[in-house]
Amino acid sequence: MVEVGAGGTHQARYEREIIWDSISTRLSVLDIGDASLVFGRLDWSDEQGGDQLYVGRVAVWDDDQEPVTIDWRAPAAEAFYRATGSEPMGLSRRRHFVTRGRELLGVEDEYFGETNGRGRMPLVGEAALRAGLESGRTGRLADAAATIQIEQDAIIRSPLSGLLVVQGGPGTGKTVAALHRAAYLLYTHRFPLEGQGMLVIGPNRLFLTYIEQVLPSLGEAGVEVSMLADLLPGTRVKGLDNPRISRIKGDLRMITVLRRARRDRQRPLRADVTVGFGLRRLRLTVDQSAEIVRQARKRFRTHNRARRFVEEQVYQHLADSGARTDSPAPDMEAVRERLHGSIELREALEWMWPVLTPSHLLHDLFGSPALLRSAARSVLTSEETDLLYRSRQPHASEVVWTADDAPLLDEALALLGPRPGHKLSDSIRTYGHIVVDEAQDLSPMQLRMISRRSLNGSMTVVGDIAQATSAWGHDSWDSVIEHLPDHVALRFSELTIGYRLPEPIMDVAAKVLDAAMPGLVPPQSIRIEGRPPRFVPVIAHQAPASGNGQGSGQGSVEDSEPGPSSLTAAVVGEVKAELSALANGNLAVICHNELADAISEALTVADVDHGLVYERGLESRVTIVPVELVKGLEVDTAIVVEPADICEKLPKGMRALYVAMTRATQRLVVVYARPLPEPLLTKET
Repeated sequence: MVEVGAGGTHQARYEREIIWDSISTRLSVLDIGDASLVFGRLDWSDEQGGDQLYVGRVAVWDDDQEPVTIDWRAPAAEAFYRATGSEPMGLSRRRHFVTRGRELLGVEDEYFGETNGRGRMPLVGEAALRAGLESGRTGRLADAAATIQIEQDAIIRSPLSGLLVVQGGPGTGKTVAALHRAAYLLYTHRFPLEGQGMLVIGPNRLFLTYIEQVLPSLGEAGVEVSMLADLLPGTRVKGLDNPRISRIKGDLRMITVLRRARRDRQRPLRADVTVGFGLRRLRLTVDQSAEIVRQARKRFRTHNRARRFVEEQVYQHLADSGARTDSPAPDMEAVRERLHGSIELREALEWMWPVLTPSHLLHDLFGSPALLRSAARSVLTSEETDLLYRSRQPHASEVVWTADDAPLLDEALALLGPRPGHKLSDSIRTYGHIVVDEAQDLSPMQLRMISRRSLNGSMTVVGDIAQATSAWGHDSWDSVIEHLPDHVALRFSELTIGYRLPEPIMDVAAKVLDAAMPGLVPPQSIRIEGRPPRFVPVIAHQAPASGNGQGSGQGSVEDSEPGPSSLTAAVVGEVKAELSALANGNLAVICHNELADAISEALTVADVDHGLVYERGLESRVTIVPVELVKGLEVDTAIVVEPADICEKLPKGMRALYVAMTRATQRLVVVYARPLPEPLLTKET
């Protein structure tokens, strides 16, 4: 019990606060919610002493300071994840407790020296793993400390230093591995990472909501989890630009454009400035102002830092101009004190060298065709320059920027530097380690923004080249790596085993992958059993009959009363059928963004409770998810609507279809009114 009362010495109050902070931190670590504390046991061989160790989410000691359980991240726990029949690591037996919450469902023992004979990498705790995979999704990603597999553990425990790139197909657990790696690194390298900070970057707000419980459940609540736009405090960001504009804004040519835009705001006067000072007239000439600007550019790397120099030079030249044959020049500080509030001087300084924020610089640039042409000359084409134009708002602070503007604002912040008196708020924070998920979609400017925040080049970059669907989606990791720190050691790891998708669904998705990126090998699914995808064609003025969702092939259709369009009516029918077949868990309707509102309206009319993903995340049992936002998520049942629209209306449509086809852990339905893309054509369809 820590009591903080009135009075006492400052030292006593300070010590109480330190004790309270330590207790609060420890309590937050011990708060694991409804998850089981212990999920495994290690039995060491006689040669290793024959001892037993229990492995759990946090370490617990008894009154004699003997370990009751060890933390899953401790060196002694490594054998729990890495030991195999050929490399037992000193174990005679590994025990897994299969649990649901705090309920013990079963016990699984592995005795070393046996082989599984399946010709593939052995699974660690197979029963516990399969129980977790087959349980219903909750709409939030859960920690997997109890079921981490060998190749995932190798990534998690990889050294801190350098750049680690992780390639992993759908369902291979790359996001899980990245988040558990963040927790492991903080546990293993508490000093210095606790002081330097750790940053986890996700692609969008929905994804952050989906993963937000993982690190706290592992006892690490101090990690900053954010989108790139969140790294710019005080800036409102919403939505994306169209692919053509996004492509321009993500190009490294924008660095030159922004540098020129900054230079265009550093200007000599257009006419001499004359101000009264008592009986004297003080003057700053155009030539003097040009020399001040030239010297400021030469001496200072950032724009705002030079403002004080420019002011001093302006006042010094004004003071010097007041010298007379019969009297010396007035003191510069006296001139500053008397004239600093005059309109003439304020206008002159704002013209020559204004104090700028990134928002002001970009707002002025994008809102002025003349400034755009000046900054983009010989760098961008006339068409590209025109695409960047956007009408001005009355105030820069009222502008709502897009996600594609974020790296430009960050580049501007690096060029401008902190404003006078705002050094702390305008500074760019760096981190001891950065984890980046879905990195395959990041533009060169976005990757540059991330690199700027790396203190020492220590980063974990995770993604899947096959799922690169943005305007800047990369075709290889080489084009990603070239924009990341190059002064550190580079390591590459690949996750090859798919845990999420049943093999029948993966087989169909693999055909889409082969069309999107020929030669790329899909993950090997461990779940051999499973239902094959159902393909449901929609005929005009018809909708599917309600059923139990047990059919296969093309599905069944029958005449319906006039109402919603045939496609949306078919989707409603399939949602009802799949809900009746789905014991628990969730269902996602995945479609092109243009169909989302129509499908939502049809479900509302049919009295089907549902949510839109950008309003409620995956909290509803039925959620409509535009394919642009579905990457990184998993659901029990996925209904993919109109694949032809997805392929034709997105920059990398076939890859986007591959993403949509690989979200389901149990059941996949494809509803279509237009001809299917070639990879999905089968004898049944």
